[in-house]
Amino acid sequence: MNRREFCHKITVVGGTIALAPLVKACKTEPVDPTQMLDLEITPGSIPTNIPTTAPTSESIITPTTGHTPTSTMQDDSLQPQPTHAPTVATDMAQVALVRSDNRADGTKRAIALLGLNPARGNRVLLKPNFNSADQAPGSTHPDVLRALIMEIYDMGARSITVGDRSGMGNTRAVMEKIGVMDLAAELGFDTLVFDDLSENDWTIRRSSDFHWSDGFAVPKALLDAECVIQTCNLKTHRYGGHFTLSLKNSVGLAAKTVGGGHDYMSELHGSPHQRLMIAEINEAYSPGLIVMDGVEAFVNGGPANGKKVPANVVLAGTDRVALDAVGVAILRLFGTTREVSQGMIFEQEQIARAVELGLGVDSPQKIRFLTGDPESERFASQVQQMLLL
Repeated sequence: MNRREFCHKITVVGGTIALAPLVKACKTEPVDPTQMLDLEITPGSIPTNIPTTAPTSESIITPTTGHTPTSTMQDDSLQPQPTHAPTVATDMAQVALVRSDNRADGTKRAIALLGLNPARGNRVLLKPNFNSADQAPGSTHPDVLRALIMEIYDMGARSITVGDRSGMGNTRAVMEKIGVMDLAAELGFDTLVFDDLSENDWTIRRSSDFHWSDGFAVPKALLDAECVIQTCNLKTHRYGGHFTLSLKNSVGLAAKTVGGGHDYMSELHGSPHQRLMIAEINEAYSPGLIVMDGVEAFVNGGPANGKKVPANVVLAGTDRVALDAVGVAILRLFGTTREVSQGMIFEQEQIARAVELGLGVDSPQKIRFLTGDPESERFASQVQQMLLL
């Protein structure tokens, strides 16, 4: 038994007790989010004034087919293309929804509802949300990270590497402050600070269809990973993204600079096409699993701080378009910014561009909720109604 296996088994035994509780139907004009719905949101409560048509909680597994965008990708460094092309859900995208104020329990239950195992026998790259060292939803909550790591181990992953690049601070310092390095020593997973990568550790992604002036760079570790899993938070983004969910979380996979050259992040945040460019980063990979922590959410401000509400929900799935659409719908239920509130959800630029790239379903009618209890089912029904507005 090696150190990692020993740490893992000890943690499983010692942590069991802690982990166990473990469309367009109509076009809307821009509205004041504070007047959208007459809701009274309190911790543990759910809105009750939206018509409810309970979605089924039956798990329907829909096959997916590989899809490569029609634009021709170029790589001046002649690096290999991803071994896992983006996947488009041609029929239904399943989103597990768990109503809970317990992050560890919600994470475990949401993954169980999906009934899939992308990690078995694979080298897993786990992308968290370590944009800053601020408390959740500013960054990934330690309870979510621990629970997700344990679930991936239990799935039979060959190895786990947690990697990220912070946008608001030094990545290594952020990870140390959050406690990631200590947790890695405890559980036996590896860490990768993208800031520390050399010029040869990056691959440039280019396409004449992109809104990037000269493409963007992603780590070779991303393309080499046998399974990519990410965990994101439920929040708005005041610096032009409008919301930062699973699609926006992928920005942390892209380089700020490579070898001290072009500043990709300055280009991104200074561009009028920022939200389209965010979606385009996601062309580089296809996630095997995504967990979205919505136990607490920023309904304005973000990404580091903002107005926080107890949304008390954990989501899981594999379709970034579906998850982000559901996330936007939940933000609208709790009253959010004008930018996030206006128009139809699938017309939001991040989502619409991701659909164009073939990264997920193209309508709210293709989202199927998986729930395991009456409270989650009622809330899923309300989210489903909001998706259609």
